[in-house]
Amino acid sequence: MTTTDTEEVARLRAEVSALQTRLDTRQRWAFAIAALRRVAAAVLITVTAFALVASVVGLWAATTVLNTDRFVATVAPLPQDPQVAAAVSEYATTEVFRVLDVEQRIEAVLPAQAAFVAGPITGQLRDGVRRTVSNVLQSDRFQAIWVELNRRAHQRVLAIVEGRSEVVVAQGDHVDIDLLPLINQVLRELSAELPTLFGKQITLPDLSSGAIPENLRLRVEQALGVSLPANFAQFTLYDSGRLWQVQQAVEGAKRNLAVFVISTILLLIIALVLSPWRRRTLLQLGLWLVVAAVAVTAVLRAVRDELLAQVPSGVYRDGAAAAVTSVFSLLRERGTQLIWIGALLAAVCYLIGPGRGPRWLRHQLGRGASAAGRFGRTAGGRAPGWIADHLDVVRVGGLVVAAVLALLLSSWTALLVVVVVLAVFEVGVTLLARSLPPSEA
Repeated sequence: MTTTDTEEVARLRAEVSALQTRLDTRQRWAFAIAALRRVAAAVLITVTAFALVASVVGLWAATTVLNTDRFVATVAPLPQDPQVAAAVSEYATTEVFRVLDVEQRIEAVLPAQAAFVAGPITGQLRDGVRRTVSNVLQSDRFQAIWVELNRRAHQRVLAIVEGRSEVVVAQGDHVDIDLLPLINQVLRELSAELPTLFGKQITLPDLSSGAIPENLRLRVEQALGVSLPANFAQFTLYDSGRLWQVQQAVEGAKRNLAVFVISTILLLIIALVLSPWRRRTLLQLGLWLVVAAVAVTAVLRAVRDELLAQVPSGVYRDGAAAAVTSVFSLLRERGTQLIWIGALLAAVCYLIGPGRGPRWLRHQLGRGASAAGRFGRTAGGRAPGWIADHLDVVRVGGLVVAAVLALLLSSWTALLVVVVVLAVFEVGVTLLARSLPPSEA
């Protein structure tokens, strides 16, 4: 080998070494960039999951809690709830006895020797008044009053938390719902059932139309001949001394909700664009959705417990718990849906993966589907003749299934769907039986 050849070999070796170094550097950079993309996508998809759950909570609050019409529609059925009715009945009965001073009146008309029976008589009378209050609460006439009460209270709360009301300054940072219209209706019923309770004939306005006069307090005072306490029939809804924080939270939520929802969508898109393994990123999204929904549910449960802790234990707290459960029912349903969506997304992304476990599951599912298909083809050829031979049994079976579903389902929409499906089923099996030749039938 000549000197020239030796130099050429050395040059080629140096060139190959330089190329290998450059290739190794590129591979290291590619690996580092891919790792960085995986980490960034994982972080972004985690934030996206929590932001998505928070967006659902924000949308629920904007469309239910901060919307008077939707809120009133949500709380309209509350008087029919036994626990809510019991709490309101107890409160209204206590207020009626407070203003009428029933026990003192009974003691005044009893001889001194019989004064000891004033307590038992008052207890019996209190039970009767409580039943009257409960009947008024659950009557159709009171429904319009209840709706108007909650509409006024909700509008007042919105005005306060949005900083549009000056009334709260005089009320010491608390919000009340005025139950005087309920007391008015109860007093009307009692004046008809127990006229001697008042010692005279009283005349009070009928509020069953839902129209509540502005001077109702004055008219009740004039009818009873007493001066009502300033807080009479004022049931406190909010009294936690955190008005400024609530105002700031509401203002921020209303101002930034749309931006927050759009940002959540953008985060999801960016995470999927950055991710080198989008299937794994979607699987992570599903898992984190479940975690986020459970975590937010725990936070909301803690908030609920904090709110209920401000209510006296017993019938009042039970009623408040039932009311809060009713108001949060739609949000709880949305949380359950998010958990199912997350679990389903994670399961699907796992099943379509390249791992040994997913491949085995897909193989087993394929075998099961093939077996089901063979069975369906075999049974499908015999099914029409069997239906024709047992047409009455099939019809009755359809009716039984529809009846069971009607008992389990409570909404009118679901019942309508059951009726339509039942009609289609009955007509379908009848036409199928008649379409067969006599030999097959």
